[in-house]
Amino acid sequence: MKTYGIIPSRYSSTRFPGKPLAEIAGKKLVNWVVDAVKKAKSLDDVLVATDDERIALAVRENGGVAVMTPSNLPSGTDRIACAAQIRAAETLSKSDFDDDDVLVNIQGDEPLIDPALIDELAMKLKLDAKWDMATAVTPLKSLEDYAAKSVVKVVMDRDGGAMYFSRAPIPANRDSTPDLSSGLYVRHLGIYAYRGAFLKRYISEPPCELEQTEKLEQLRALWMGAKIAIVKTMDEGIGVDTPEDAERVGAILAARGGK
Repeated sequence: MKTYGIIPSRYSSTRFPGKPLAEIAGKKLVNWVVDAVKKAKSLDDVLVATDDERIALAVRENGGVAVMTPSNLPSGTDRIACAAQIRAAETLSKSDFDDDDVLVNIQGDEPLIDPALIDELAMKLKLDAKWDMATAVTPLKSLEDYAAKSVVKVVMDRDGGAMYFSRAPIPANRDSTPDLSSGLYVRHLGIYAYRGAFLKRYISEPPCELEQTEKLEQLRALWMGAKIAIVKTMDEGIGVDTPEDAERVGAILAARGGK
């Protein structure tokens, strides 16, 4: 069993073109993410999956591993699977990653990612074979976020597995204003761990109607009958979506002494 930490990174961005190469507190954004992910203790290999030579060069100059993947892949999930296949061929002389491997998909714009969260997601799959995937949630903090379509909500079952993900405000409280302190109301964080065998099945399936309607890849997994473990964290993380976000995150990193 091998555990991969894979960071999809593309140059194009509607709101922030060239975002992975943005200089933040003296280092390129993509390299902040790589260095943070390398602190996770559970990972055997950390790599950036990209389709841009400029990003690959920046990662390699910082001592990281970059894998070139095709530009026309349909999703970030397909990109991490492709990168792991290429890496397995390069380092292990295999045509594919193994069924019992664990692959963690970490967003390329999260330089403040908590390495302990990566470890917890990976261990969920390593220690309990009933889970096909694992992902993370954090408590909703405002009714505005509860109502916002840009914030993905999750409903969980009694075993801590995902029942449904939605941009709609779920679970709905029929009779009164939702009590956000009840523990029922959580938002999804965009980090995933996949069991190798399930990831192979996942990328072989076309997008389902629910996925296309909500624009949420994880709904394909539920549609297929996957069991998705939910890890709770109090850390929301701070993504870099705009130049203003980059300035805010840069100030945090600088205050930490570049750590």
